[in-house]
Amino acid sequence: MFFVYVLRSSKTGRRYVGSCENVDERLRRHNAGHSKATRHGISWILVHSESFMNRTEAARKERYYKSGRGRDELNRLNF
Repeated sequence: MFFVYVLRSSKTGRRYVGSCENVDERLRRHNAGHSKATRHGISWILVHSESFMNRTEAARKERYYKSGRGRDELNRLNF
């Protein structure tokens, strides 16, 4: 299983979208400062995740959420 996840920084209020195989471990790594892209916003909380059968589908959805329309959809859903 592969996942697309949406995090919200409790420090800055910013949103981060990513994909992985293990959401709990990935969240732990984000909060431990292992990712340069999210180090500034520690601590992160998981606000949404979706599961996919393969990495290709998850990567496609992640790219969508990072696009203008995808960001608009996340805004409408209050993520």
